[in-house]
Amino acid sequence: MSGHSKWATTKHKKAVIDQRRAKSFAKLIKNIEVAAKIGGADLSGNPTLVDAVQKAKKTSVPIDNINRAVKRGAGLTGESVDYATIMYEGYAPSGVALLIECLTDNKNRAAADVRTAMTRNGGTMGDPGSVAYNFTRKGVIVVPHADDLGEDDVLLAVLDAGAEEVNDRGESYEVLTEASALVATRSALQEAGIDYDSADVEFVASVHIEADAETARKVFRLIDALEDSDDVQNVYTNLDLSAEVQAELADDE
Repeated sequence: MSGHSKWATTKHKKAVIDQRRAKSFAKLIKNIEVAAKIGGADLSGNPTLVDAVQKAKKTSVPIDNINRAVKRGAGLTGESVDYATIMYEGYAPSGVALLIECLTDNKNRAAADVRTAMTRNGGTMGDPGSVAYNFTRKGVIVVPHADDLGEDDVLLAVLDAGAEEVNDRGESYEVLTEASALVATRSALQEAGIDYDSADVEFVASVHIEADAETARKVFRLIDALEDSDDVQNVYTNLDLSAEVQAELADDE
């Protein structure tokens, strides 16, 4: 029985991973479509599309899917792409702030999905402006640790390109820039031969809430529920975890 149990657990985990991978692909494709619609299909003149395509490639989205999304978004296939960006604000357990970014072709569905996820997982919706004031749009680049790469090396590569700070996050370095300096900073890393995992414009909190492991588990459960919606593109939070709490959460996996 133990062997069967292990197989069943493995199969379930694989199903969950496959489902999340499919949802991730769908959201990345949506980003490509929107970028192509706004700036056209020519990568050389559309840095937003370059970022969207690059992110999709790093997540192993098939190149055929990427090319179709570019053409569809740019209107080259005769199909119409019409998405609206909506921001919802709310609170997770213990007052942790959430900024929920949706990209949808059905506002009613998106609103219902967000409210349902919040209600069922201990969250509460907030009024417009109740959370957003604590978040600022920033360029965020994640650079993986490497044996021959130190924090000073990363800082030296990006300083003149407009980077504001470099933080060591344990397994990676986080480079923060003004949103308008993201492309230049990313290019500076490439010119220095430094690889990066992601480069995105995100909402970064100015004031954080440090939480214990139990609170963090509740917050992550709520975020997972929100991200189950195809309309939810990103969830930003002001949750802060100490190294000890991160180690405790790692033991859950």
